[in-house]
Amino acid sequence: MSTEKVVDRSLLTQRSGFWRCFLVIKHLLGLSRKSHSTWVNRLLLVFVVNVLLIVASMLVGAGYISMQDSMAWLWSWVAVPGYEQSVVKVSPTVTMVMETIRWPRTLAAMLAGGSLGLAGALMQRITRNPIAEPGLLGINAGAALGVVAAIVFFSAEAGLPYMVGALVGALAGNMVIVIASHRVQASLSPLRLVLVGIAVNATGQGLTAMLLLTKQTVFDQFRFWILGSLAGVELARVLAVLPFTVIGMMIALLLVRPLAALQLGDASAMALGHHPSRIRLGLSVVIALLAGSAVALTGPIAFLGLLAPFLARLLVRESTHGLLLMAFGLGSALLLAMDILGRWVMQPFETPVGSMLVAVGAPLLIWLVRSQRLQPMGSGGRR
Repeated sequence: MSTEKVVDRSLLTQRSGFWRCFLVIKHLLGLSRKSHSTWVNRLLLVFVVNVLLIVASMLVGAGYISMQDSMAWLWSWVAVPGYEQSVVKVSPTVTMVMETIRWPRTLAAMLAGGSLGLAGALMQRITRNPIAEPGLLGINAGAALGVVAAIVFFSAEAGLPYMVGALVGALAGNMVIVIASHRVQASLSPLRLVLVGIAVNATGQGLTAMLLLTKQTVFDQFRFWILGSLAGVELARVLAVLPFTVIGMMIALLLVRPLAALQLGDASAMALGHHPSRIRLGLSVVIALLAGSAVALTGPIAFLGLLAPFLARLLVRESTHGLLLMAFGLGSALLLAMDILGRWVMQPFETPVGSMLVAVGAPLLIWLVRSQRLQPMGSGGRR
């Protein structure tokens, strides 16, 4: 009896509700197939790496809190009941730093990195371009324009007002691109999407530059945001963008099958009963939700939407949902690693995570251009 038949029968016979839900999810994602065991193992390895990076992010900082104090705080969270007396007492200063600075920062790196990685993978799939990234859909330009507009017209300061302006600007920029692409013809082709995106990006950058020239103080405020940094991220901001990330991930996983059909070409996708224009439209909204929430949280982060999907394609070749999950995990791991490195290399100061990623991403882009691995994305392999 095949493995899939055993899983199908177990879905009907298991009495435990939790176990039944687990088996349904496992069956829908294809984790029961033996051919997928390789990428599943790699995905589990990426998960372990993320856990280790989370611990490292909580232990490493640009301040003067020692690693022993950080370890004591972490141990106080995992202490076994009844053995609290063995836990080292943690000072209020350490508790404040860990709970209000490092923990929100770590969560922000996970969410923003994973969202950008997933958005980049979706962008490369719908355009069938291996070097496409979410910025082509007007995310960064729209977010920058939204932040500058919030500073100029509403006297916004750093924090939640920046996040609101960036998120509204990112979503608005994406909607302009989608509407403009649709009005050219009835269909929404990858080439048209990219060309309109380039035009809207240029327009957004021009409007941003005009607003920046109005006041010197506006530029002084904006230049810190544009670097892309996780410093000073508050837990309230992380929780504010969390729903957008969750909704984007859920919609992306629901559109896995149409996305896989799209890789066969528009004609093949239509023959299978899908509508390529509707798929691209829906995924464009998902990309805007994911990348827009990430940019609103951290500022523009370059190269991550390109780097994470490329590495994910090296690890997962035969599965679309595996590629998306891998891109999310690698994006989270990369941003965590770059943030840890940025806090460590210039202690007691820190380097913005956006600058660290640019330092890594520029040589990578040169390698991608010269590499024979950089091939057009089309059909081939199982989806």
